Amino acid sequence: MKKNVVVLIVLLMLVLNACTPATPAPTPTATPLPTAVPVAPLVGLPQGTDGYAWWNDTVFYEIFVRSFYDSNGDGIGDFNGIIQKLDYLQSMGVTGLWLMPTYPSPSYHGYDATDYYSVNPEYGTMDDFKNLLSEAHKRGIRVIDDLVLDYTSSQNPWFLDALDPNSAHHDWYIWSPTDPGYPGPWGEQVWFPLGGKYFYALWGTSNPNLNYKNPAVTEEMDKVATFWLKNVGVDGFRLDAIKYLIQDGANQTNTDATHAWLQQFRTAYKAANPSAMTVGELSGESAGVMASYTQGDQLDLSFDFGLASAFVSSAKSGNAGNANGQMRLSYNLVKPLQFAPFLANHDNDRLMTQLENDNNKSRVAASLLLTAPGVPFIYYGEELGLQGSGSDPMKRRPMQWSTDPNGGFSTVSPWEELGPNWHTNNVALESANPNSLLTWYQTLIHTRNEHSALRVGDMNVLTTLSSGLYGILRISKAEAVLVLINLTNAPISQYSLTISKSALAAGTYSVLPILGPGTFADLTSSASGGFSKYVPLAEVPAYGTFILQLHSK
Repeated sequence: MKKNVVVLIVLLMLVLNACTPATPAPTPTATPLPTAVPVAPLVGLPQGTDGYAWWNDTVFYEIFVRSFYDSNGDGIGDFNGIIQKLDYLQSMGVTGLWLMPTYPSPSYHGYDATDYYSVNPEYGTMDDFKNLLSEAHKRGIRVIDDLVLDYTSSQNPWFLDALDPNSAHHDWYIWSPTDPGYPGPWGEQVWFPLGGKYFYALWGTSNPNLNYKNPAVTEEMDKVATFWLKNVGVDGFRLDAIKYLIQDGANQTNTDATHAWLQQFRTAYKAANPSAMTVGELSGESAGVMASYTQGDQLDLSFDFGLASAFVSSAKSGNAGNANGQMRLSYNLVKPLQFAPFLANHDNDRLMTQLENDNNKSRVAASLLLTAPGVPFIYYGEELGLQGSGSDPMKRRPMQWSTDPNGGFSTVSPWEELGPNWHTNNVALESANPNSLLTWYQTLIHTRNEHSALRVGDMNVLTTLSSGLYGILRISKAEAVLVLINLTNAPISQYSLTISKSALAAGTYSVLPILGPGTFADLTSSASGGFSKYVPLAEVPAYGTFILQLHSK
């Protein structure tokens, strides 16, 4: 019965489309790149500290354009709205933006594209988008765009043309004369009947998967990436659900063909812009699998879902064990520092909701993220403590700017209701409060930006002899720092710090605070860079964060 309903829905959609004059489908192997004057790349900025790439010096901020700021009073965020808030982002210390999908789409979220060569008209024009890139670059902020390679919208002209078995676009999608019968990775239906055949759609009938075994599809998507990098001027891409790109029969995840395809894609996008960056979504995968995508010939970065879960778990429980264990795995397996830690994103319940609206736990979670190795990503509004759970739109609510009507997001009712705490957790109020969560994020981000050890330093997890105390040692070419974070609601005095081996030179060091007040005991390291039972201060206060710089005496 369920299958019949699906068939009826798909057929009805096709009938409706057939009744509307359609734009002729593009020629499969000769899609022209739209002409555009590209945005000038960033100049005068360092390409990376200690030989690392520019992204290792970057703190990224994820934006759902629809929810960030409405500049024209239609209840929907837009490109010009982001431009108006770039000074806010710069004041935070943000140096990179990830924009969720910006191309035309029948859905509110935009992940199913109908045209890969233009922008969502609800967000503005291509000129507006390019102006956003230009204004961001003027402020030293790079911009990466969400690129969905796996599938298109069922309303994409490519798929509508593909319904004709004689069309060149037919083989741009995945068809079978009979139902192969196997389910998807979560046991869901992935084969759907249509026109006497079955088509493959991992994410449902409105999102048919592209067929990357057809060279024409690869050629087209290489062109798409080239267009956005060279003709428009973005700085890279976040690649959605990339582990599902190419299937090997019932094996639909992390196939050898997917890895091979990404190798050629890397060649294509680096040819368009050698400094371009890709970060892949590999939700639910281990550090070992993550490492297999980021060893220099495929992705530049991968989101570290394991570390995100561990950071949230440790902040919530007050126990450093999960953070310690996952940190060791990620750091040792995914080298050199090419993983992207985060705390939450558009698919998760909001961090503040996960932490049961506890401001102190949100603060220590931020401390874990922004002192960690790798490339940190912050979900918009996380710095304010936005709340949200349940359906996806509730996790992607409008940004809370002020106590004005509609939270200062728009002059009219927004596309989605505001979070329940918008009267108290907003930019206007928190900017004026030196003890706010926003101020804490600003402090941490600027501290990271100013200290190379926090961005590109080697990392050692310390033994602290206290389950509630998290400690790491970070060492770059220029400096060495100790990070201590009390994850609990009580002071910790029964602790000491030990590490058997590190890159720290032998000798005695004075210890000076970068963040966190106090006077600290000298530290002496051995020939192996180790030290034992070091106690920098008598007591680490509840939810306290200390970043301490070591100076050779």
